[in-house]
Amino acid sequence: MNTAIIFILLIVLMLTGMPISISLGLTVLTFLFTMTDVPVQSVALKLFTGIEKFEIMAIPFFILAGNFLTHGGVARRMIRFATSMIGHWHGGLGLAGVMACALFAAVSGSSPATVVAIGSVILPAMTKQGFPPKFGAGILTTSGSLGILIPPSIAMVMFSVSTNVSVGSMFIAGIVPGIMLAIALGFTTWNIARKNNYPRMPKATWAERGLAFRESVWGLLLIVVVMGGIYSGVFTPTEAAAMAAVYAFVVAVFVYKDMPLKRIPKVLLDSASMSAMLLYIITNAVLFSFLMTSENIPQAMADWMINQGFGPIAFLLVVNILLLLAGNVMEPSSIILILAPILFPVAMKLGINPIHFGILIVVNMEVGMCHPPVGLNLYVASGITKMGISELTVAVMPWLMTMLAFLMVVTYWPGLTLWLPRLLGMAT
Repeated sequence: MNTAIIFILLIVLMLTGMPISISLGLTVLTFLFTMTDVPVQSVALKLFTGIEKFEIMAIPFFILAGNFLTHGGVARRMIRFATSMIGHWHGGLGLAGVMACALFAAVSGSSPATVVAIGSVILPAMTKQGFPPKFGAGILTTSGSLGILIPPSIAMVMFSVSTNVSVGSMFIAGIVPGIMLAIALGFTTWNIARKNNYPRMPKATWAERGLAFRESVWGLLLIVVVMGGIYSGVFTPTEAAAMAAVYAFVVAVFVYKDMPLKRIPKVLLDSASMSAMLLYIITNAVLFSFLMTSENIPQAMADWMINQGFGPIAFLLVVNILLLLAGNVMEPSSIILILAPILFPVAMKLGINPIHFGILIVVNMEVGMCHPPVGLNLYVASGITKMGISELTVAVMPWLMTMLAFLMVVTYWPGLTLWLPRLLGMAT
């Protein structure tokens, strides 16, 4: 009964158009102060202790690093490198877009940042070469979502904060699925381009490829700094995020010299604004999680599912459907922070590996970012391409189907996710 009251209250508040973070906070406060004897001091204490986690500091640093890279010419050089490598294949510039998104995802940690950085450079070039606008928009919207699967990833940090799963293990686990999804999206792009005989680029010489690599190497080295530093034990994921922000600043301002010093205050302000928004959502989601736990809702749900005879296969199917439905009305950070603490205990009772479960949730979030009505990548891509959301939804369909097929592979083949963490001794 209490569960129904909580969720009905939350849904009603969200339907009024109220921001999700405020809806969460109001739901918790209304329920606690009218139906329980929880003292107000414990709520205030939970607000502070909820975000008093060292891992959360990684979020503003990765956002700052992504913003420096977006404004600092790194994306343009990565596109040039990707184009020199695979531009001569069918749909060359489109394939280069997928590859560039994968590379930029590995240094930015954010899907919208990847869409903006790569899209604003490659889409005008694709239109100039004669590609249909829908083709480029479909590639960009879906490939941009690699930003939350290929580490470092802000979504993975949020999952780790919600469930106490190791951030480092999540990052390592995302590498193989991220590469596999990039290949799958690339194959879809190549297949459509081959069938429609879309333009190809002249094959670059090895000298041109070498020059493109040398120009982009400073940006690509950030992958080594972050992942190498975490795995070698030189620094934690949070320290890696801080290193990434400093490194991105140095590369953008002093190495590539694409960002004048006068633009830095705006980048800092934009990063602070986005960080504050995410931290506010996290704070209220922590309160909501506290309410769920105090009312024993996750444990009751776990017991109910086990009593119904739900095994891991049926449970994971239900989780996928639930997350895809949630993706229709909420953005990824809110979904992870609300649903992960509820679903995680059930997954553990059913013997599902916590790292595999985390990657499964992240892949669901990727799909959610590419379909309406609140697909974040759709709105970002719409701003760049000047296409309507309905037109863009049709454009992304072939790649969206590829992502859904990949989601089923990730769901029922844990080895794809766990192979690398097991090889490195980070998972059992």
